Amino acid sequence: MKPIIQLLHFGYHQAMSCIFPVAIFGTLALSGVIETPFIYRYDAILLILLAVQYLMYRSGLETRDEIKVICVFHLIGLLLEIYKVRMGSWSYPEPGLTKLFGVPLYSGFMYASVASYMCQVWRRLKMDMTGWPGLPSAGLLGGAIYLNFFTHHFIPDFRWWLTALVLVVFWRTWIIYRVRAVTYRMPLTLAFVIVGFFIWLAENIATFFNAWKYPDQHQAWHPVSFGKISSWFLLVIISVIIVAQLKYVKAGRKTKDSLSS
Repeated sequence: MKPIIQLLHFGYHQAMSCIFPVAIFGTLALSGVIETPFIYRYDAILLILLAVQYLMYRSGLETRDEIKVICVFHLIGLLLEIYKVRMGSWSYPEPGLTKLFGVPLYSGFMYASVASYMCQVWRRLKMDMTGWPGLPSAGLLGGAIYLNFFTHHFIPDFRWWLTALVLVVFWRTWIIYRVRAVTYRMPLTLAFVIVGFFIWLAENIATFFNAWKYPDQHQAWHPVSFGKISSWFLLVIISVIIVAQLKYVKAGRKTKDSLSS
């Protein structure tokens, strides 16, 4: 009976951590079947997601620091979206007033939702890590991964070399998380794969409801290539590096404050 109770508690915290991602994909789904005659669909999605973020902050579901992280990821994601659309990787075919260089501003929230999940689950499951490689190696690797998303259009794609480096850099890193009074752990790289897989599933849902389209989906919808999981795997790594480093900085700041008081 105890394992079932533990699983239910774990599932509850996971579900609560996914409120913002669920809000995004729920909005995409509903806006795909409900017409909005007085406002463009992309603009309506942006307004709804801004309202959801505001309500989550006012209700205490997200802290001010978590909102800051989400804003950083929104900017990172939006810059990547603008570049990818310009290179023809995918497109946003519908009109909208809140489009920048052909990219609707709400698109950054899809990246920010990953950060929202990371922040929420970290806090709810009292997560920590052992064997963290530190900012120099983790930061350089995260920067190289993000840069590769841009440069592979002009030079060879190094994603598989970068994936190998991930295994080397994080081979000693484990996630520690707590469900009620019990502590569990798993390899960080395994967590990367699991989260990347679920983002790939969400991406299939998003393209099905015309959030964006890949070139091979303009005539008819097709499942997103299974190989895209590798891209999300690498993107999750960037998310974890930023969130984990910010958590460590904040924890260090609190320790200093407590020692000085």
